[in-house]
Amino acid sequence: MERRELICSVVGLTVKTGLAIVAAVSLVRLAVAYQDRMERQGELSAVLQIEEAKLAKARERFDQLFTVEGEQHLIREQNQWIAPDRLRVVWKQQAPFPSVEQDRPGPGKP
Repeated sequence: MERRELICSVVGLTVKTGLAIVAAVSLVRLAVAYQDRMERQGELSAVLQIEEAKLAKARERFDQLFTVEGEQHLIREQNQWIAPDRLRVVWKQQAPFPSVEQDRPGPGKP
């Protein structure tokens, strides 16, 4: 009877020890995963702040272009891109160019 109780006690102790080890390993893995997630969240937060700053700057610039003096500001800004001794060429297409087939009469056309 004592031997049977001893065996049951050893089996119970082994099961409890196994469960404790499994729980400890799971907690360690969860802690590592949590730390990784927190680091990624920090990185994403930093990138988000940078992108929000870019967006705020772009919105401010957009708003400046549509103010009363916005056109003049844009012209002054554009003039800085070209050297003073250079000419600026602006191409404007008013109507589509006719194709070769539309200009020449075909074999059966006069």
